[in-house]
Amino acid sequence: MSQIEQEERFRKSPAAGDLIPCWSCQQPVAARALFCHACGAVQPAGNVDHFARLGVPRTFDVDIDKIEKQYLGFQRVLHPDRFVAKSAKERAIAEAQAADMNAAYETLKDPLRRAAYLLKLAGRDAAVSHDKTVNDPALLMEAMEAREQLAEAGNVDEVEKLQAEAGAKAIDLIAQLSRAFAAEDYERADTLATRFKYLRKYLEETRARRIALEDAE
Repeated sequence: MSQIEQEERFRKSPAAGDLIPCWSCQQPVAARALFCHACGAVQPAGNVDHFARLGVPRTFDVDIDKIEKQYLGFQRVLHPDRFVAKSAKERAIAEAQAADMNAAYETLKDPLRRAAYLLKLAGRDAAVSHDKTVNDPALLMEAMEAREQLAEAGNVDEVEKLQAEAGAKAIDLIAQLSRAFAAEDYERADTLATRFKYLRKYLEETRARRIALEDAE
């Protein structure tokens, strides 16, 4: 059986699931596997999502500690020092795997990026993924009023109060996002994620305002 025929068999076989041939020894290996169990060669990243890549369920309510533990473990076994004696091809594959692991980790550890990614996986062209101004008059008015309050804050205590209020809103929005994704209400999840995006930018502005006031004292 030729390599092409073998690969096609693995891709089409219902029993094989996500098995594909190892690029080195041609034995079947899972699409998300880092190494071939037969020959030990590091495997290409494959077409899997960030959740599968880090071995966690596809959900908004991810276990951050588990994600970090998985990521650090994978990065250790993919460290360049482990591939010094390998072929140029295997070194390149390991480097690409490490880069994809990093992208997965950076996306899933952040609630806003995680929400946008889940919406993308759901096939939605999410507003939160775009930099253009959203068409939500209520949200834009709320953001404008919040910035006016921040600009009028004359001391650190007033800014800290605004920070605390915004922080509480952020925690509530994350809880609402969790419920929206659990219910597969992607339209609401998109709206909530967009609000969270604006709120987080506002929180960054409050930190900058606080630093400016502290420096002025």
